[in-house]
Amino acid sequence: MKADPIEFEIFKNLFVSVAEEMGVTLCRTGFSPNIKERLDYSCAIYDAEGKTIAQGDHLPVHLGAMPMSVQAAIDHVAMEPGDAVVLNDPFRGGTHLPDITLVSPVFLKGKKPAFFVANRAHHSDVGGMSPGSMPLAREVFQEGLILPPVRLIKRGLIDKEILALILANVRTPEEREGDLTAQIAANRTGEARLREIVARYGLARVNRYAGLTQDYAERVMRGVIREIPDGVYEFSDALDNDGFSEGKIEIRCAVRVRGDEAEVDFTGSDGQTTGGVNANLAITTSATIYAFRCLVTEDVLYNAGISRPIKIITPEGSVVNARHPSAVAGGNVETSQRMTDVVLGALGKALPERIPAASQGTMNNVTLGGADRAGRAFAYYETAGGGMGGRPGMAGLSGVHTHMSNTRNTPIEAFEQAFPLRISTYALRSGSGGEGAFAGGEGLVREYEALVETSATILTERRESQPYGVMGGGAGASGRNEIRRADGGVERLPAKVRVTLRPGDRLRIETPGGGGYGKA
Repeated sequence: MKADPIEFEIFKNLFVSVAEEMGVTLCRTGFSPNIKERLDYSCAIYDAEGKTIAQGDHLPVHLGAMPMSVQAAIDHVAMEPGDAVVLNDPFRGGTHLPDITLVSPVFLKGKKPAFFVANRAHHSDVGGMSPGSMPLAREVFQEGLILPPVRLIKRGLIDKEILALILANVRTPEEREGDLTAQIAANRTGEARLREIVARYGLARVNRYAGLTQDYAERVMRGVIREIPDGVYEFSDALDNDGFSEGKIEIRCAVRVRGDEAEVDFTGSDGQTTGGVNANLAITTSATIYAFRCLVTEDVLYNAGISRPIKIITPEGSVVNARHPSAVAGGNVETSQRMTDVVLGALGKALPERIPAASQGTMNNVTLGGADRAGRAFAYYETAGGGMGGRPGMAGLSGVHTHMSNTRNTPIEAFEQAFPLRISTYALRSGSGGEGAFAGGEGLVREYEALVETSATILTERRESQPYGVMGGGAGASGRNEIRRADGGVERLPAKVRVTLRPGDRLRIETPGGGGYGKA
């Protein structure tokens, strides 16, 4: 039975509006600048089997991985009406420990959920060996509190013992409790909207169109893959280091296209590392599907249908499919970006006139923490924008988050109001974009001045390597990290390091530019 095209469009927009409204709720009720200013969260709705129906336009690295967390919640917890399951375990569909996922069933009639709603939010601290929970660690146990799938809410009531356990393991419990309750509010918004839609249209009709939107997304993706010439397309790139050794960490992929299906094989990538740049299967899946989704020009929901024609091969024990208990804090934010560069680079061999040059290839992670003058603990995390790669017919944007990140740059006013720190410089980094017919975007310069003694952890990439240009375009400039001490001294910092800032010291982050497209 064919779908009515008008009804199909109505339901497509109804589904995505639920996820978007969940995001608005999370933003407006969140406590931390990381959520209410940077928008470091993602929301989505799922069918009775845990398959994605629709996602908000939030963070690709969250959204592609979150279905595995939803499935872990379904597999490990017998959910009842009013329940909500919390988890962050990177080896059960999580990304890294600061990303806490909340999964709620939506019961209508019957003993099984008709839908699930879920959101993932980055918490500025979940314990671990350094403030901000993005440390230079050797195993996941050092990175913070690990939450397997457990019920945070039981039949509509918060489990105070579980909440107390979480809050006892973080440096900023009031802020964490506020952000967790914002996540609860977001899921309740999603549940309420799904109930309204079912009340108006009936469950059978809603389920039918949920399935149709997934099938349509699959057909569109198969059509896109069919336009790629059959063949094998290979590409490789590398991470600068893992924070403990100076050796580069290579990521390789071969994209094999046959008809309307594609296989992405990461065999040949380096093994898992000592440091925290290891990625799990959820992150690798997320980056790969995102790269293919970028080829789609139609207005189609990013749902379970998108991934059906794509097979992903990831050798276990490699940097793209690390084993427990590997450290993974940087796999989510840095390795995901390099995998995107690699998959898009391979696709560029097949479609050179469609694929852009490399963007900055890092999220430029900065975590800051300590105690203010009144002795109150603070912890803060942010990422910084950089240059977007030049594109066919258009230069790259400057100072923006690219690919797997989709957050904002934190406004200076919000930052300075919340923390005993000051932003002394915030500007575009002139001349950092790669040259070309369509130049790469410029990176940023962002300087953090400490007003109290502050612990700072930097987790960055593209400080040794450069974002590549394509079709004869030049590479973008590498990034740079340094401390400008209050006494006038300047210290060049490696890509990954933990340092102590004294009052008056300034941490300066210069982010990479994007690669250029085409000969100038």
